Amino acid sequence: MNTNEAKEYLARREIPQLFESLLNGLMCSKPEDPVEYLESCLQKVKELGGCDKVKWDTFVSQEKKTLPPLNGGQSRRSFLRNGGPGSGKGTQSLKIAERYGFQYISVGELLRKKIHSTSSNRKWSLIAKIITTGELAPQETTITEIKQKLMQMPDEVGIVIDGFPRDVAQALSFEDQICTPDFVVFLACANQRLKERLLKRAEQQGRPDDNLKATQRRLMNFKQNAAPLVKYFQEKGLIMTFDADRDEDEVFYDISMAVDSKLFPNKEAAAGSSDLDPSMMLDTGEIIDTGSDYEDQGDDQLNVFGEDTMGGLMEDLKKCKIIFMIGGPGSGKGTQCGKLAEKYGFTHLSTDELLQNELSSESGRSKLIRDIMERGELVPSGIILELLKEAMVASLSNTKGFLIDGYPREVKQGEEFGRRIGDPHLVICMDCSADTMTNRLLQRSRNSPQADDNTTTIAKRLETYYRASIPVVAYYETKTQLHKINAEGTPEEVFLQLCIAIDSIF
Repeated sequence: MNTNEAKEYLARREIPQLFESLLNGLMCSKPEDPVEYLESCLQKVKELGGCDKVKWDTFVSQEKKTLPPLNGGQSRRSFLRNGGPGSGKGTQSLKIAERYGFQYISVGELLRKKIHSTSSNRKWSLIAKIITTGELAPQETTITEIKQKLMQMPDEVGIVIDGFPRDVAQALSFEDQICTPDFVVFLACANQRLKERLLKRAEQQGRPDDNLKATQRRLMNFKQNAAPLVKYFQEKGLIMTFDADRDEDEVFYDISMAVDSKLFPNKEAAAGSSDLDPSMMLDTGEIIDTGSDYEDQGDDQLNVFGEDTMGGLMEDLKKCKIIFMIGGPGSGKGTQCGKLAEKYGFTHLSTDELLQNELSSESGRSKLIRDIMERGELVPSGIILELLKEAMVASLSNTKGFLIDGYPREVKQGEEFGRRIGDPHLVICMDCSADTMTNRLLQRSRNSPQADDNTTTIAKRLETYYRASIPVVAYYETKTQLHKINAEGTPEEVFLQLCIAIDSIF
């Protein structure tokens, strides 16, 4: 058996995950007889049904699964460090850790080491691809890695976590599964400075996620997520923001004074640090410019700083009528989209159908999508937008507009669509009660042997829809023309309301 065959065998049998879990159990339990302990663990693996059922904490006793309190006593402190890529947060985090005797954790380094040590593992190969494109690693994976790292350092007086959280969802997950941080530091840095630092680091270090396209994506993700994240921690009174455009020693002095004041209040109050306006991190210009010195000469249709190189096609696309159709499962949006497309000469696009079509194409991208879906992760919004744009461009010559069904599913998707293609002319929300949608889905399940809807699965689908749609509807209520349609009536009654709404944009 050669090396590649051995690696493939280990990955296919989930052996790396098994050994990882066994080691976690050993570290937490510290049994007198490790051999006997391992034998009992392997017996448990058999009872569970195999290695694929083993998680990182399978062999960690229940009382040890709750991490030692990071903020529950006076002896242990934790704070998170955030800022744009290239803002200097890694440098400052290390200096703070050294000054106060805290342990330093770089989330980016944690993930990169894991990828390197498990290169033959399918899950981590997929995560490596995601990171290399500048997207965030799956949230639960990141939290799991942080938890494992924290379990290895139960006696530290303080922890500095660098580069985390990247968005509000990560912050909520961290608080839910680990703790609320004692202090959050945000480093605000001008856009041009961030870009210069990242490009310089790419030349010096050659990290795979410092390629130009990934840099563009990371900066754009940062721009989207920074303001809500800062606002979230401001409301909790946990965050201080510092101007990171200055000399690093000046920045370090201000952060140190703030840490003394926040974590060690008996010391002299902080001097020179203040809550800066969050708008400082999102200056009036674009987060990145499109200077030709940085243009990507590869075969991608977008250059590395987001400028579209498809010329007149994109201009034609922006002139088309674009309508988003939002509605829960069973609201009737699929049926109505078909009728509207026929009446108005629109092209009806469903992101679910686009994904299924791509999966059947056996392209390189389809393999990536399949891997993501098989892991139970959400397909990155960038891939969804790519599929949408390609389908729209392909239909330009024979359509009067686009009716996009079930999109966007989150505000971030809508914002990105607006930047890359254009804001929709109309957003339609099919307003329908949960009882009506449930009854329709149950009826459909009885009439179709393929449908597997039952009361439990329907409730979960509706909960997911409501959680995602509320912020999307609120976003478009203030941004563009939004029509709420009463979808409780007969298909004919609903169709008439929809036609009136669509006629208003012609």
